[in-house]
Amino acid sequence: MKRKSLLILCFILPYFPIQAQDQAKTFSFKKGEVMDLIYLSAQPETDQLFDHYKKTAFPVAFEYSYQPQRGFAVKELTLGMNVSTSLIVGKWGSKEKREGFLDNIVKRVPDFHQQRRKLFEEFALTWYVMPKDLDFSVKGSKLNVATSFWQEDPTTLKPFVRKWKKEIEKAGGKILLELSEGYSPTGYYFNPDVFLLIEWQDRAAFDAFAKAHPLSTYEDLKHVHQVVIQ
Repeated sequence: MKRKSLLILCFILPYFPIQAQDQAKTFSFKKGEVMDLIYLSAQPETDQLFDHYKKTAFPVAFEYSYQPQRGFAVKELTLGMNVSTSLIVGKWGSKEKREGFLDNIVKRVPDFHQQRRKLFEEFALTWYVMPKDLDFSVKGSKLNVATSFWQEDPTTLKPFVRKWKKEIEKAGGKILLELSEGYSPTGYYFNPDVFLLIEWQDRAAFDAFAKAHPLSTYEDLKHVHQVVIQ
């Protein structure tokens, strides 16, 4: 299964050379562009199905401005129950283009959703409209942790995140990406209140922070999903 997810990752990223683990994966988005974040796991033995999928669905996505980006292997699940093996990043030219694809893909490819169900054990999609220009790099030589929060009470979210970020920075972590106000299509729901990508110098630094600030002790958190990516 992991091998299949990596094969899919290689297809989704066909325009980029393979990088060494210690090199950075760099991302650049303009204000108004859309970022997809997709946690996925592939079904085993689906080579023929995926060949059909890439021939039918991908050309329509490209028409609607889709641009593949570098993705990540999920190396470890530290909190939560989503057991996806990859985190895929995508780019669209605008909210209108992203919604246009969702509104029209079944007209163009009637079995689109059926194909995905046969191909993927997990396909959890959130997309975000960029409120400003955004550039960030993820270094393979560091420990990179993606964390998603769902809050019980929306009024406590901003103070909680603000305080948590201060503690991260105090402990030597670096916040690479913070996203909120995402969208999830019906059938692919995974829409946290806040998504953060954090860089740690090494595993020891992350473990020390996690021990000092265990998320399981925060009673006002409705749910949390956290993975180490590479």
